[in-house]
Amino acid sequence: MNNSQNKVAKSYAIIGFGKIGKALAKAFARRGIKVSVATTRNPGSFAPEAAEMGTGIIPATLADAVKADVIFLAVRFESHPDVAKALPEWQGKIIVDVTNAYGVPSEKLGGLPSAKFVAQAFTGGKLVKGFNHLGAAILDKDPAVHGGNRVVFLASDDESAAEEIAALAEDLGFAAVKLGGLSEGGLLVQAQGNTWGQLIFQDLIKFKS
Repeated sequence: MNNSQNKVAKSYAIIGFGKIGKALAKAFARRGIKVSVATTRNPGSFAPEAAEMGTGIIPATLADAVKADVIFLAVRFESHPDVAKALPEWQGKIIVDVTNAYGVPSEKLGGLPSAKFVAQAFTGGKLVKGFNHLGAAILDKDPAVHGGNRVVFLASDDESAAEEIAALAEDLGFAAVKLGGLSEGGLLVQAQGNTWGQLIFQDLIKFKS
């Protein structure tokens, strides 16, 4: 039994079904945790791929997917405002920002860390930056390796949201490392302009003591 079954049941969704979205869906499938997957396309167009991953990977419309308690934002950075428009406000929801703003000039973000800029679009939501530092090919693999667990970095201005996603990350087989707020730890895992954060592409393994 995974840890999530010992807590209040939460619903999960992944918005985006490209390489990163599929890698995240596989992580849920490996652990038998149900998750909706959605894009702007008709869910029937990617239903066969979802079915291959397991019965717990549920194709959905964007309108249905955003009803989930926890939503993984696995779209291109430039597409996040379109997802945000799916609801007038995001009160009570956690948005996990898996985007990378590489190539986006700082002035277009108003000088803000990329995750803080994204958070502005999701009115009332609690944003956690996470799962974005690993390339799709690494994220796609089982995180239990060499007797340890692959690390995912998390940053948020809401401690309770960070704790919840850390617990989910562990349910998915990862080792969660919290970095603090979006303006501190978030800078370590953000891409902005033509630079990458210090921890981007760091494939670290945490071993059990």
